[in-house]
Amino acid sequence: MIVCHCTNISDTEIHAAIDWMRASDPHAVITPGKIYHALGKSADCGGCMPLFLDTMRSSDKLEVPMQLRALRSEVSQESADEGRPQSNRIPQQIPAA
Repeated sequence: MIVCHCTNISDTEIHAAIDWMRASDPHAVITPGKIYHALGKSADCGGCMPLFLDTMRSSDKLEVPMQLRALRSEVSQESADEGRPQSNRIPQQIPAA
């Protein structure tokens, strides 16, 4: 099945690219960009991205390496809010005297 019409990428090619990347580096984080690059192509309009991602997720070899699985849970509250103030209000300006 054709997944990306702009660059003519099929689901078979996506799975083959994932298999090739996983065989060459078992700890690699596989992204759509890396798959496009492995196939010698580049994304065009992005309309295929939902189907592209679904096709990637259907691969049994697409998994997050063990050492990266808990990274999101280790994020502290301080870094999660990126130092933003707790209030949504704009600070009041002190009038010039």
